[in-house]
Amino acid sequence: MPRRAADFSAARAEALRPLLERLARSLDRAARIAADPVEFPRAYRDPADAEVAGLVAVSLAYGRADLFKPVVARVLAAMGPSPARFCDAFAAAPDPAAFDGVVYRFNRPPDLAALAAAIGAVRRRHGGLGRRLGALFREAGGGPAALRPALARLAAELREAPEARALLRGRGPRGLRHLLPDPAGPGASKRWNLYLRWMVRGPDAVDLGLWRELPAAALVVPLDTHVHRVARALGLTARRDASWRTAEEITAALRRVDAADPVRFDFALCHLGMSGLCPARRDPARCEACALGAACLARARGVSGTRGARPSGSARAGTSSPRRRRAAP
Repeated sequence: MPRRAADFSAARAEALRPLLERLARSLDRAARIAADPVEFPRAYRDPADAEVAGLVAVSLAYGRADLFKPVVARVLAAMGPSPARFCDAFAAAPDPAAFDGVVYRFNRPPDLAALAAAIGAVRRRHGGLGRRLGALFREAGGGPAALRPALARLAAELREAPEARALLRGRGPRGLRHLLPDPAGPGASKRWNLYLRWMVRGPDAVDLGLWRELPAAALVVPLDTHVHRVARALGLTARRDASWRTAEEITAALRRVDAADPVRFDFALCHLGMSGLCPARRDPARCEACALGAACLARARGVSGTRGARPSGSARAGTSSPRRRRAAP
């Protein structure tokens, strides 16, 4: 069994740090960004447009990337050159037909209209999504323990915005709840934590670093099947459920690697799994070539790092969810 995060010593963290740095350097960032929903907010220069485009993209980032990315592109195209101005105006004077014909799995045009209205409503009332979350974070006391309750309040304010609810009459809130799930729920809130990683950490070659209201040290790993598998193989957690508690345990271990920026290596770890370079079942050739091989407990045992894992949140962008029913992140 992989070691628990409590057993993840300072010496082990010191040994892992250069391996993670080597992995990050070896990554073809341009190619991986093209396979990741972060490409959508990165396309905008105005921070207001980037924060809106990021929330739209991450809300729809469930299932396979080749299926949801064209939908995100259609929604953003319907919003025109400035998603922020579109949503701000839409909250005041919505057009229920704005997203006609845009359908993706659980979501229909009214859900997308409600999402746009919700974003605009919060922005109009508070001056921006990041500004509002920063205020909620401070009200919750600041620090890592404040992140989840602050995020849950922001999600609730978006879902409960009267401007959004008015567009869901006759349909109900289920679709909007799937786009804006409750971080206080049973899942790992992968999509929310992914959005925060984009907005808070950096700026660098991947993340935008637009929100200075929150410290990167408070972020939680966006836990998906890829990160979970690699984390278990590295001994960052022994937990098999993809829950918020598991995400926190992995984050706590990564804080020993980089206390100021614990999710610094999330993009590299996720894409190590997404690319197939870290397979679900042991592949001697790939395992021997892996940048993390010296720290991999799974390779030492000669087995997969997460066989038998019980995920409770949906897979990271670019993967198919297993048939097992799981809570929305």
